[in-house]
Amino acid sequence: MAVLTLGAQHVAVPAAHAVPLATANVVARQARGNVVIEWNRTLLTIVRSPHAQPSTIHPTRNFAMMSAAVYDAVNAISHAHPLYGSSLVAPGDASRPAAAAAAAHDTLTALYPARKVSLDRQLSTDLAGIPDGRAKQEGIKVGAQAAHAIIALRAHDGADATPPHYTTTGKPGDYRPTPPGFKPPEFTHWGNVTPFVLRTGHQFRPAAPPALTSPAYSAAINEVKAVGAAHSTTRTAEQTTLAKLWSGPAQNYWYDTAQQIALARHSDLDQSADLFALLNLTLADATIGIYDAKYTYRFWRPITAIRLAADNPNVKRDPSWSPLVVTPPDPSYPGMHSEISTAAATVLTRFYGDRNAFTLTSPAGGPQTYRKPYTSLSATATEAGLSRIWGGLHSRLDHQAGNELGTSIARYVLGQSKLAPAVPGSPTGMTPAASATPASATVTVRDSKLGKILVDGQGRTVYVFEADKGTSSTCYSTCTNAWPPLTTTDKPQAAGGASAALLGTTTRTDHTTQVTYNGHPLYYFVNDIKPGDTVGQGLNSFGAKWYVVNPEGNKIKTG
Repeated sequence: MAVLTLGAQHVAVPAAHAVPLATANVVARQARGNVVIEWNRTLLTIVRSPHAQPSTIHPTRNFAMMSAAVYDAVNAISHAHPLYGSSLVAPGDASRPAAAAAAAHDTLTALYPARKVSLDRQLSTDLAGIPDGRAKQEGIKVGAQAAHAIIALRAHDGADATPPHYTTTGKPGDYRPTPPGFKPPEFTHWGNVTPFVLRTGHQFRPAAPPALTSPAYSAAINEVKAVGAAHSTTRTAEQTTLAKLWSGPAQNYWYDTAQQIALARHSDLDQSADLFALLNLTLADATIGIYDAKYTYRFWRPITAIRLAADNPNVKRDPSWSPLVVTPPDPSYPGMHSEISTAAATVLTRFYGDRNAFTLTSPAGGPQTYRKPYTSLSATATEAGLSRIWGGLHSRLDHQAGNELGTSIARYVLGQSKLAPAVPGSPTGMTPAASATPASATVTVRDSKLGKILVDGQGRTVYVFEADKGTSSTCYSTCTNAWPPLTTTDKPQAAGGASAALLGTTTRTDHTTQVTYNGHPLYYFVNDIKPGDTVGQGLNSFGAKWYVVNPEGNKIKTG
């Protein structure tokens, strides 16, 4: 798996200190010489243009490819971080703006050859503002090399496979094409595309939806039946507006959001290269993950569930029911708006904090334009998912599964220390994985929303891994990027209610000494930002689940 490193200096604003910034006036503003934002805006314009995007190639792949090429071109010059998909070498005085522009241009002309004339024109404009000379030419050269490398890397990733034909079984719950167009399901092959960061598309596949006979199913379907109907009497006017505002492809809203915030935060070219690489790789993998799950479970859409109403007497059949918004041509579970939005908000929050002001607009071409200002990334992500219930396209089951999948994928990508920006608030930018091993590790106890849990001497939560058998650790290599072990060079100490009798050590294969408790190796989670955080609780990661531990040495499985 190719990886890249996003460094501490590229976190524009620590999350703990983030405040809303006005960006309404930034929407139409020029990128002010930041070619990374400029070329992301160009690609967004392309994919929003009718018939510009190949119908069987999901646009998130192209955003990821362009951003990876730009990232490699910039870092081949700055030498700030290891590269993602190449082993390029460039002079340190080469022009990074020229490299970024050339990388983006060459990637996009390969992906959209029909747009070559306008893309050539944009590159010429960018290069005209850079002084002629060796630095400019070296930048152009490495940009072209980076684009060539990423195109070659993704040449056989499965994106060009012929989408397999979908045939419904006709059984209750099985997806079938929906009115009014009854279009054949799209992207039936996308769950098998090679991910950019994940190991496989099914790495975080959620559990199957509840049975049609279950109370959870009837409650979810009856909710969307009432609130999502075309002429619902329970949906509010604001919910109707938001359902229409969010009626476009989920990722496009978040590409736009990232551009607005990066401009408002005055992110420079290097920061922007980091941000868009991480965001776009995450969304590309989230898209692969969602289609893997959708075509694994093949769950029918609410319009079918309501019109046919089978296997549950608590769902009353309504053959004339229609949703407010036209149903997309793919299975219902999990919800894509929920997943993509949660993943994007998680990444953007890691860079800029949750509080940011931006404005979103409904897709062009509708009978009416809807526009809304926002001030919170997390609240926006929640609204995006709920809007699909209000529009009659998804049930709450889809929404919840989408949130879980998006969270897992984003946290995994962020948990790769070679990908994630530094933990906000850390003066050195080091995560627990990178910090020095204490001479004598301390395990103590603190109160949390999960009850009394074990933490280290600085209050950082420690976890156990269900895949570990006995005192031997099974977490190595990339696993330790997300779950660094609690290590020590001396006998560990118990304090504050922890049991010294349960405390021990085990020798890892790298010859470091890992602390154990009740015979279980202990770990941190890289996305726990501050003392007492329990973000890793219950995550299914690297083949098994991770849990916090109580003072008796037992896993806490609640929460």
